[in-house]
Amino acid sequence: MIGIYFSGTGNSKYCIEKFLEEYGDNSPAYSIEQTEAITHIINHNEIVICYPVQFSNIPKILRDYIVTNRQLWKGKKVFIIATMGLFSGDGAGILARLLKKYGAIIIGGLHLKMPDSISDEKALKRSPEKNVALVRNAELKIHKAVIQIKSGKPPQEGLGILYHAAGLFGQRLYFYNKTKSYTNKLKISHEKCVGCGLCEKLCPMKNIELVGNTAVAGSRCTMCYRCISKCPKQAITLLGKKVIEQNDVNKYLTPQKRSTTPP
Repeated sequence: MIGIYFSGTGNSKYCIEKFLEEYGDNSPAYSIEQTEAITHIINHNEIVICYPVQFSNIPKILRDYIVTNRQLWKGKKVFIIATMGLFSGDGAGILARLLKKYGAIIIGGLHLKMPDSISDEKALKRSPEKNVALVRNAELKIHKAVIQIKSGKPPQEGLGILYHAAGLFGQRLYFYNKTKSYTNKLKISHEKCVGCGLCEKLCPMKNIELVGNTAVAGSRCTMCYRCISKCPKQAITLLGKKVIEQNDVNKYLTPQKRSTTPP
């Protein structure tokens, strides 16, 4: 088994690495941003995929990856992990249906509530203590899921008609346009930006570039919140007007668990 993931502020990266650690066969995890991920997908029949749910939907960057590489999924046995800040309904199911279209065999799904990655909306913020508890609960849920998989009864969260209806009528019908295309709504304050170039390096879409001493955003943002959470001057926003709290899963982990590698 190998892991494939997309992660913005580290939630999904942490969860898939924790899952593979619990699974216990030293399986590696690869970001879809790594070119070698394709080779490993080709060479493995069992795959776990992890990603953050956006408005009860798949991040546009991940959907494009699945569709562009549609020939890779036929006959692959896939377990899906969806991370989320709130209840998503069929967060895992929407990717499952896409993969099935290309011949994948879906063996199960898991939903994990994690600290919300949206840095510029106050209504979605939780206390540090609650975020620590969320991560701990996710770890326990991952442990239980691995036991279920090894016993031949993998969890089926997000899969099936009832989950589908919950995701469709809970969010997706109302926010479909949020994830249908990449967005041009990323905003960079020229007054705050110091031209450090960190956002340009971090953007998975290469949607940000330095023009002179100022970062400028294009129209292909996949809403991962990576740049917003890492900007040292809090100069970048997307849904809200100002940064409330920059999110990084490492804030809620013990020093021994913290990752030193990018999402």
